[in-house]
Amino acid sequence: MTILSSRDAARIDRYAATADTDGWLHPVHQALIHHRGWLRMLAPRAVGGEERPLPDVVRLEEAIARVDGSVGWTVTLCAGAGWFAGFLPPHLARAILATPRACLAGSGAPTGYADREGDGWRVEGEWDYASGAPMATHFTFNAFLRADGRPLLDADGQPRIQAFVVPKEIVEIVPRWRSIGLRATASHAYRVRGAWVHADHGFVIDPAAARERGPLYRFPFLPFAFVTLAANVAGMASHFVDLAHACIARRRNRFGGQNELLIDVPAVRTVLDGARGRLDDVRARFYALLDATWADVVAGADVADEQAARMQALAQEWVAASRHAVDTLYPYCGLVAASADSAINRVWRDFHTASQHALLLPQS
Repeated sequence: MTILSSRDAARIDRYAATADTDGWLHPVHQALIHHRGWLRMLAPRAVGGEERPLPDVVRLEEAIARVDGSVGWTVTLCAGAGWFAGFLPPHLARAILATPRACLAGSGAPTGYADREGDGWRVEGEWDYASGAPMATHFTFNAFLRADGRPLLDADGQPRIQAFVVPKEIVEIVPRWRSIGLRATASHAYRVRGAWVHADHGFVIDPAAARERGPLYRFPFLPFAFVTLAANVAGMASHFVDLAHACIARRRNRFGGQNELLIDVPAVRTVLDGARGRLDDVRARFYALLDATWADVVAGADVADEQAARMQALAQEWVAASRHAVDTLYPYCGLVAASADSAINRVWRDFHTASQHALLLPQS
């Protein structure tokens, strides 16, 4: 099966630099994303989604990120928010996915409040980092629940947090995404000012609370998040390694002859081969575990805590190998890698921005 066609890859690559400069995906990128149904690929078939197998989705997200980080990241985060349709009341999920060019964007940090009011909630808050915000038709967020001004508590006495989905009409985008990389994701902040939403718009992301019973919705959230994000970062790292190889080859040719000692060719080749080999090794083990876990879930098994922990650890190992590859090879690439308008610099910036995601930070 072709994960990403060469034609689609070429279209993504052709407009990547322009999108980076403009700070938002090129119209060709947006049209391709919608035409291919990438934002619906994790939503249930029963409500208008495609419900693709998770390993196929992760491989596609890695392939897109290997061409351009911003497109890969936006597809991954917005398709991931589309996965939440499996946890919504079917009538609401169906209505959302029936929206022309439906796109869900959002944030996981609980930086807002929802106050109980009648058969719904009055929402107030501001959230950061909604990748794909300019094309979002709906936004998701987490909020602390309150009643009569007092926090609602869970069974352990901790403040309750609930996820919500709301239409863009009650959302104000706050344009403050100014990162060095992933510029074209337009991962702006957004706020809701005292808007009321029906209780149906609140949901719980847990296999036990899923409205759809397909294997996608019996897959725990944290392993789901780790594998999709890690594949993006690894895709960007592989792109960097490819560009570094070409960059180092050009430097070797430029400084040939009597200046050849400026670049120790065998030593650099060893570094390149080592970086590629480590990435390939972790990647193979990552997909072997993901495929096996998915097969178990399809067969009706739950993901055990130990298996989820192994997936998270392997995802973090893949990210660590990616950091090692990028940071080891960068010094060999010369000033072109520091030039803001070079492809390798854009990939370097995208990689180091994506790898700052809170789930992917190095473990102490």
